[in-house]
Amino acid sequence: MTKNLQIVDDLYRSLGPELRHAVNDDEAHIEIHQNRVVGCHLVPGLQVDAKELNDGVEAKILLEKNTRLVKPVRICFGVLPENGRQNVVLDIALQENTAGQFRAYCTFPNARKVEHRMNAVINIEPGADYSYTEHHVHGPHGGVLVMPKAHVVIGNGARFRTEFKLLQGRVGEMDIDYELDCYANAVFEMLAAVNGKANDRITIHESGRLLGEYSRGALTTHIAVRNQASAEVYNTLIAEAPYARGHVDCKEIIQDQGKAKAVPIVEVRHPKAHVTHEAAIGSVDSKQLETLMSRGLNEEEAIDLIIAGMLS
Repeated sequence: MTKNLQIVDDLYRSLGPELRHAVNDDEAHIEIHQNRVVGCHLVPGLQVDAKELNDGVEAKILLEKNTRLVKPVRICFGVLPENGRQNVVLDIALQENTAGQFRAYCTFPNARKVEHRMNAVINIEPGADYSYTEHHVHGPHGGVLVMPKAHVVIGNGARFRTEFKLLQGRVGEMDIDYELDCYANAVFEMLAAVNGKANDRITIHESGRLLGEYSRGALTTHIAVRNQASAEVYNTLIAEAPYARGHVDCKEIIQDQGKAKAVPIVEVRHPKAHVTHEAAIGSVDSKQLETLMSRGLNEEEAIDLIIAGMLS
């Protein structure tokens, strides 16, 4: 096995048996370890131009017009050593009437001082359908700085769905920053679900603008913090066009000395637009806790189950 193939195998092994996925020739996949592209396989209709820079990786990803991928594209970002830095610059474009699912796995299993930064520009042309999940696997030490930033343009009648979840390990320090522009008859849905512990710090900035008639958008954030962890969530949704509809939903559970802050901002600039919001911060529901404990769980097990349900 060549060095690159060994690194690719190690990246997927670090995700654990439930997420590990064999590399198949009929599926597109890209693997980036630190600032090197160590694996790439494409399918018809998908173009990737990746360049290794002195301080990172720059990748242009294009889904060609009328291409509808049957299987998801897998992207694995990782830093396997205890120390390291990964800086990824992405230019993603889905041309008209395309459809693609992209599943990103970010793995930092041994991190004590690791930085993962991503700066993305995403252009979803009219009629395109783009689904993106980003699932993180971290180690137990909390030594990770995660800073993804993206500007997304969603063309007429296009759809954009994204899901960010921490599946394993400590957050460390996380600062998510997304901006979305949504045009006529287009739809976006964003979900972030994170469980913070110890002295983890979580900051989320999400901003969506409903710029076209009948555009729709939803920003959903579910956070749990315990021990001395802290979370700040800033969700902004602005409706500027007739019949635009949007909703902001933020739920945060705090335990121990955890701290949580939610700032939902909704703004309507057209009399025929409508935006709603809901924010809730507090401890776990006492009735749920009592019910689970009456069925044989101790308090900590019951709390873990309630949090897992909220974040699932």
